[in-house]
Amino acid sequence: MHGQLDERRDVADRSSVSGNLISFNPATGEEMWSGSIGDAATEVAAARAAWPAWAAHSVAYRIEALRRFANVVRRKEPEFAELIARETGKPMWEARTEVGAVVNKVDISIDAYAERTPQRKMEAALGNRIAVRHKPHGVIAVLGPYNFPAHLPNGHIVPALIAGNAVVFKPSEKTPAVGEFLVHCFHEAKIPEGVVRLLLGGPDQGRALAGEPGIDGLLFTGSARAGQSLHRQFAETPQKILALELGGNNPLVVWNAKDIDATAVMVVQSAYLTAGQRCTAARRLIVEEGQESELIEAIQKIIDRMIVDQPFADPQPFMGPVIDLAAADNVQEQWLGLMMKGGKPLRRLDRPVKDLPFLTPGLIDVTTVRDRPDEEIFGPVLQVIRVADFDAAITEANNTRFGLAASLIGGSPDLYDKFWANVRAGVINRNKPTNGAPSNAPFGGVGLSGNHRPSAFYAADYCAYPVTSSEADRPRAAIGEGLRDPSMQED
Repeated sequence: MHGQLDERRDVADRSSVSGNLISFNPATGEEMWSGSIGDAATEVAAARAAWPAWAAHSVAYRIEALRRFANVVRRKEPEFAELIARETGKPMWEARTEVGAVVNKVDISIDAYAERTPQRKMEAALGNRIAVRHKPHGVIAVLGPYNFPAHLPNGHIVPALIAGNAVVFKPSEKTPAVGEFLVHCFHEAKIPEGVVRLLLGGPDQGRALAGEPGIDGLLFTGSARAGQSLHRQFAETPQKILALELGGNNPLVVWNAKDIDATAVMVVQSAYLTAGQRCTAARRLIVEEGQESELIEAIQKIIDRMIVDQPFADPQPFMGPVIDLAAADNVQEQWLGLMMKGGKPLRRLDRPVKDLPFLTPGLIDVTTVRDRPDEEIFGPVLQVIRVADFDAAITEANNTRFGLAASLIGGSPDLYDKFWANVRAGVINRNKPTNGAPSNAPFGGVGLSGNHRPSAFYAADYCAYPVTSSEADRPRAAIGEGLRDPSMQED
């Protein structure tokens, strides 16, 4: 088995040298897809050539094209969901939910474009008018993540197309097959191939795309470290739009919760859905000292029942593997780091299948750990932190450079008002999990979690720019001051 593992890693290492990109099924380790690495300059040039004709069409024309895309995806739901499950390792039930989100994004984006970027006409003096309209930026680059390889990039692509942009999409090198399938769906809907371009490749191709002079902006979903790198790269190009949707070290505060069983379910959903590979996943569970034992016991009972298995298992698992061996190794190293600093495991993070990236849910008490790393552990690890009072809970919730999601379970309405007012996050929930943000509302964070360009319903804001026009039916002008009286002119 070790020989097979080494061979897979060697193939992956050789992929950029050979000119091919290879994708593996994380649940089995088998190669499932390969494709040729692309060239950023070529794809951007094709998109720029196609953009003027697409932008010249009416919004109604572009909306109709996107409705066709939704119908194509709807028709292909079984094979699309199966591909997502195979390439990411997530359970089939969750993959189907992702395909549904791809379809629903079209209607949501249509509504968002009408609400966020409407045409406005206002009357001014002397019969003049003030008009506000929106223009597309031009060619937009989209860099997609692997955890939701269809839904999250689609959340950028669809609004960008409705606004009249052309798109060059580079999927994560860990989920290229899903990215390719998504782009084919756009083309099958008769959206011109030049308007949606696919760039396959790894980090080198991503950096090349971000640095292409021919792009007018970049929309990114991924890690805070990569987002910081892009922010530095774009520092000297303020004329280009940059929208960053990054990760989080998200707090979940439980305070005087009455229904312990329901609370435990929400904690588990927050921490372990998608094997913890969600930017909104709860990373820190903050509880009142001396009042936590019943809740911790209830959480542990659910963990003990949780099925961790391959995507097509029967019964269906709650969690599949993390994306690959490197990701599993990294999560394990971070877990060991917490233990070395004094963290007390309540449920161990284990590797149940040798040489495959399955991880069991980890639960660790880090209350006494000094200098806890302020990191996004992108896997199924939940850290328990006990505090003395609610003010300390808020302080601990804000004890992070990130600011994506936060949730309070329990407490009175007044306590939630205090929580909402004082916690720094872009998504703040009450008696709900930290994850599962609605697509018909803005989504984004503060701190290291973004750059104040919220996506989801507000994606329309960064896909077009407003143009203000003063308009009159005929020219009419006079200069009232500063000119000599013509009757006083000398001969």
